[in-house]
Amino acid sequence: MKTLVIYTSQTGFTKRYAEWLAGRVGGEMLELKEARKKNEDFFEAFDAICYGGWAMAGSLVKAKWFLEKADNWKEKRLAMFCVGGSPNDNPDVEIFIQNVLTEDQKKYIKMFYCQGGFNYEKMKPASKIAMKMFVSALKNKKNPTEKEKIMAEKMSSSYDISDIKYLDPVVSYLEK
Repeated sequence: MKTLVIYTSQTGFTKRYAEWLAGRVGGEMLELKEARKKNEDFFEAFDAICYGGWAMAGSLVKAKWFLEKADNWKEKRLAMFCVGGSPNDNPDVEIFIQNVLTEDQKKYIKMFYCQGGFNYEKMKPASKIAMKMFVSALKNKKNPTEKEKIMAEKMSSSYDISDIKYLDPVVSYLEK
């Protein structure tokens, strides 16, 4: 099966997962900005296409292009993976996954989540400011929940919880 992994990455976590995935399935890798330049004929050569992006404010960043194209790729094996700072076992991850795709899109696209981390040193200034404001609001909240306290502490500095094993379900799906 000929597979294409398209990705966008701000701080490197999604790029790392895209590289790992392309390596594991023997696929090609293409950054989103390059994929946007390709004509439709380019994509016809692939049996499976996977889009990888990162989570921000409850959405999968820059997924609109892939979702629009996917409507014409229903005969292919389609997948999306999102990389975020929450651990895979965080209950909010499942809610996030359920809300990324419409019910119709879920019929032909499979969604996955891979825990990554935060790298404040590589974040764009606007993202860094937004994250710092969010963390500050959590820390200054009156009567924060235990979950909010843990989240504020974790998100106060850069960390990396990524692992190639989180791609196992994606690989299994793409190689069916």
